Amino acid sequence: MACILGQQQPWMLPADPLESLQTVFVLSGCAIIVRGQPRGGPPPERQINLSNIRAGALARRAAQGQPDVKDTPDEPWAFQAREFLRKKLIGKEVCFNVEIKTALGREYGMVYLGKDTTGENIAESLVNEGLATVRREGIRGNNPEQARLCELEDQAKASKKGMWSEGGGTHTIRDLKYTIENPRNFVDSLHQKPINAIIEHVRDGSVVRALLLPDYYLVTVMLSGIKCPTFKREADGTESPEPFAAEAKFFTESRLLQRDVQIILESCPNQIILGTILHPNGNITELLLKEGFARCVDWSMAVYTQGAEKLRAAERSAKERKIRIWKDYVAPTANLDQKDRQFVAKVMQVVNADAMVVKLNSGEYKTIHLSSIRPPKNEGEEKNKDKDKRFRPLYDIPYMFEAREFLRKKLIGKKVNVTVDYIRAATGPGESTPAFSERTCATVTIGGIYKCSSAIKNGKGLHSKKEVPIHRVADISGETQKAKQFLPFLQRAGRSEAVVEHVFSGSRLKLYMPKETCLITFLLAGIECPRSARNMPGGMQVAEPFSDQAMLFTKELVLQREVEVEVESMDKAGNFIGWLHIEGVNLSVALVENALSKVHFTAENSIWANYEEKPVEEVVHLSEEKERVPNYRPVFVTEISDNLHFYAQDVETGAQLETLMETMRAEIAAHPPVEGSYSARRGDYCLAKFADGEWYRARVEKVESPAKVHVFYIDYGNREVVPSTRLAAMPPAFGTRTLPAQATEYTFAFIQVPLDEDARADVVDCIVRDIQNTQCMMNIEYSGASCPHVSIQFGDTKEDVGLGLVKEGLVMVDVRKEKHLQKIVTEYLNSQESAKSARLNIWRYGDFRADDADEFGYRR
Repeated sequence: MACILGQQQPWMLPADPLESLQTVFVLSGCAIIVRGQPRGGPPPERQINLSNIRAGALARRAAQGQPDVKDTPDEPWAFQAREFLRKKLIGKEVCFNVEIKTALGREYGMVYLGKDTTGENIAESLVNEGLATVRREGIRGNNPEQARLCELEDQAKASKKGMWSEGGGTHTIRDLKYTIENPRNFVDSLHQKPINAIIEHVRDGSVVRALLLPDYYLVTVMLSGIKCPTFKREADGTESPEPFAAEAKFFTESRLLQRDVQIILESCPNQIILGTILHPNGNITELLLKEGFARCVDWSMAVYTQGAEKLRAAERSAKERKIRIWKDYVAPTANLDQKDRQFVAKVMQVVNADAMVVKLNSGEYKTIHLSSIRPPKNEGEEKNKDKDKRFRPLYDIPYMFEAREFLRKKLIGKKVNVTVDYIRAATGPGESTPAFSERTCATVTIGGIYKCSSAIKNGKGLHSKKEVPIHRVADISGETQKAKQFLPFLQRAGRSEAVVEHVFSGSRLKLYMPKETCLITFLLAGIECPRSARNMPGGMQVAEPFSDQAMLFTKELVLQREVEVEVESMDKAGNFIGWLHIEGVNLSVALVENALSKVHFTAENSIWANYEEKPVEEVVHLSEEKERVPNYRPVFVTEISDNLHFYAQDVETGAQLETLMETMRAEIAAHPPVEGSYSARRGDYCLAKFADGEWYRARVEKVESPAKVHVFYIDYGNREVVPSTRLAAMPPAFGTRTLPAQATEYTFAFIQVPLDEDARADVVDCIVRDIQNTQCMMNIEYSGASCPHVSIQFGDTKEDVGLGLVKEGLVMVDVRKEKHLQKIVTEYLNSQESAKSARLNIWRYGDFRADDADEFGYRR
């Protein structure tokens, strides 16, 4: 906006005494915003316009919903004038005196850099550089300051500076880009490289508007990995700040607003650009966490490139000091009973170097993760350099096998003391990370505590400078030809030492033979255990009674234990058959003695004694309800699409999914798929390797080429384009017959989403921030063409999410005519009328639906 000083004689004031404040924002080449030091909160702001000069107007975007109005470009040299002031004044102390104050409260005066008038006169500097013109029509002959401005303007003209140079200044007009057609492709094209930028606006502590240089893209950036308190718009149009929202905004503004920074654009899920802002004085993301103005957000932390552990440490520091948003913080374990916080358990399985499965005194199994450590991993190297070699993390990642063996030898079968340190909440999938169930992180002790610090100091294991150990382990499971070659050696060896790596059923195991350095599938001789449920060509084969009990018995007795085996023969599939002994006990005999298997093919009454055929339940057809009877159930929202459809998991089946994923990954670790052997076809169910290196169930949606296969993750609802080398055939045991797809598509009932892209983006942004990766309550209201229409309530407040969108004027009501829905439809319509009366968001120009104006981007 150009700053024009007209004839303001009725309001001309005597020169005010000098005031000294700090510059926080430059509106244009002749107007600045100043404020004092904070005292008990953000200080008030004050706009000062420079007297006697005029600078060009900056570009302005046309108001949304007015297609006849076009964007206004920069006037020549306007941006250069703004930049001249920005670089000279932002963050600096200035002094000024107000010469004129209009009836509307606009103040005009002289501004000096520094604490008194001996500092640089800003208006004179602008005129001297040819970046502003003097308003000569308001000049008084006896005013030496105005005469000095005219003199400087004449000198600038003579020197052809700035706007007085030849060419008219068209080259100084920016080509501002307010929108990006494909934000995700734009972010990907930058390859996470730092890009120069100017922060033009701070919406809240963690969301800013940035001008990317040198191409002048105006983008909204949300800081990766954190979320600050926000400002919520009320029904009357006012904004209601959450606790510490204003303070968080001021904290970010005072450090970044109109500063030169570098931004790493890291990801773009659901049209939201995530990034990290780098300033010479520090990382604002970490500072916000450390000062208690923000909390960590797992769904976006996955893409944070500066080290997620730094964010966790900063948040932990704020929690410990109980400052600002954490002033009432209570540690996660504070609500646990003493028996749940500290207990004794028996270690049944070592999952990897930082996790184990323990058995409580109650007989319940619980997975425990060791606090503050992580297992070994490949860093800076390709996991699989040889395409013909199957990648096996346990043996191919340096020190992974040694770490697992260290824990296995010390802990398996032993009772340990467990002290729960914290509980890590369940998270949904992100751009490059999968969903994780709730994790119990604890300190586990047995006769002492092993500290990683001593290992670092003494240069042990991972911290050793020696060459990393290489494990060449031959996996001959299912390899008939290799099994035939190994059979004579194993038969002649008699009793051989082995470690049970996995238990598939009561009588089928995966063994590691340390002397022969091979993995084999081993079947117990002389018995036949009940078979578990499995997929067959003719359909799902029902599990035989006692199959789960037999497998549990074998697991508790031999899993990850050192045993002795005698190999007698092998079957057609390359599986070895023989006897397994542990501490003098023959496992085949133990299963028979406990009535969990039968000898040869003789039917033992002990197996079938208690078997009864289950009666067929009668199906009762209920008549249609005359009134709406809600039946809310807990769900976990995992993915939200741009059309406001979302995917959710049923919380009640979450444990089944977790069990299936653990079993499936153990099977894959035991039998890694051959890379590139799978040929993708549209509609096929398969396994897809996500960016975290883990496998998930997926469905092929489209095959462009072997390098571009579109897959849909059926348990989480997200989509990805992957090469066929990251796909594998899905074993029948883990197919949808065993456990149906867990991600179900839904959409909101009773609302219509605006067709305008910006308005739609506001709705999606609001929903993503409120319910994605959180547990909510859901009720199916009515069926739709593609998916059920549902109402969603927040898990804690039980407030209706859709009704909240209507109240804020972000969406319209979809009127339903069913009689049993009229009560809730009326509530939605009343809220819509309140939003229209308050002119909120899409209603800010009134009820646009009264006109036949499709150009506004809306329709009934």
